[in-house]
Amino acid sequence: MTAVSTMPPRAAAARVLRRVVGRGESLSHALMSELTRTNAREHALVKELCYGTLRWHERLNAICRLLLKRPFRRKDLDVACLLELGLYQLIYMHVPAHACVFETVQTADALNKPWAKGTINAILRTFERQRSILLERADQRPEIRFSHPQWLFKRIQQAYPEDWQRICEAANQHPPMTLRINRSATTREAYLRELKFVDLPAWAHPVVATAINLERPVDVQDLPRFAEGIVSVQDAAAQLAAPLLDCRPGMRVLDACAAPGGKAAHILESVGGDAELIAVEINAGRAERLKETLMRGNWHFKLYVADATRPAEWWDGRLFDRILLDAPCSGTGVIRRHPDIKLLRCPQDVIASQALQLQLLRALWPLLEPTGMLLYATCSILPEENAQVPGLFATEGATRLLDHRQILPGDHDMDGFYYARLPGRIT
Repeated sequence: MTAVSTMPPRAAAARVLRRVVGRGESLSHALMSELTRTNAREHALVKELCYGTLRWHERLNAICRLLLKRPFRRKDLDVACLLELGLYQLIYMHVPAHACVFETVQTADALNKPWAKGTINAILRTFERQRSILLERADQRPEIRFSHPQWLFKRIQQAYPEDWQRICEAANQHPPMTLRINRSATTREAYLRELKFVDLPAWAHPVVATAINLERPVDVQDLPRFAEGIVSVQDAAAQLAAPLLDCRPGMRVLDACAAPGGKAAHILESVGGDAELIAVEINAGRAERLKETLMRGNWHFKLYVADATRPAEWWDGRLFDRILLDAPCSGTGVIRRHPDIKLLRCPQDVIASQALQLQLLRALWPLLEPTGMLLYATCSILPEENAQVPGLFATEGATRLLDHRQILPGDHDMDGFYYARLPGRIT
């Protein structure tokens, strides 16, 4: 039997980066495609190279510009990506220089760019000789030092003049793997004992009652009773949605823009399944993920693959006691989990998000009982998508802001999130 050839991990990583940087594909989508070409034993390395290089892309790219006499042609973007991969290994993975240079140079053959081997070898060796000088020159601009695109860096500085540095630092950290225990089926203390029994070190989150942080990431199938819906993977900040929504047994609840379903499942867990949950998700693929999430817990729910801004197409006319609007946004609060956001977002996206967020509020708030409550949520840290949106909606005279909360990346090791509660009527 002829052995099936596989792509070297660094070549696969360079191809992934080319798709993200050059084509604007999401990292998760590009990885899913390229990992099929590699040995399963190499998947962890490919992911580390891709996530890490994208996390530090702005800085690595600035160093490349200092080293290159002229940029690579667009058709050779994979070579530019390979060079960034080499620099990432030298600076952040602390791979010995001789091994890093050798492996990176040889990878050019797997990309069918043997002509680039001499260039890559020379550039990486020059960097090693002049490392401190090159890093100092690149880091003179703070947005390069913190590896954020200039437009986003300026927005963060303007919005958080006292906190911008820790926000940017947190965005460049490896995120924890955080679990949410199903308190209708177990307790956090009991599940911590189960984790200890299978030698998975973990600890209770200090501020979120349902959250557990693992010492190291694992495959979900290695989590005790994951398939039974006893535990789910969800950042601690996202776990605040259900308690803020304050659902009671028997309530009618709408979860708009509901995929991937973690918050919907948490809502049902909080009332032991005793709620009439209606989930709306416009994207059919994401709706399937939502369905899988809720079915794992054997929850009863009704799902509409529909546009939440057009209730006439899915609403039955009965008002809701609670509405969760998990609004589409820039995702700037979860960059540490999705570093490709730094490359894929632009200022125009934020303007478009705000317009859609206001459209969703105008469409959904009228579906609320007068004594009900709507929870507006985003995974953004930008005021244009957060405080400004419920503020603008309130000025239209329909309602007022009850309270709101901005969580910054790194607060108690959480993602960046925003929550605002709006009553069903002015009281």
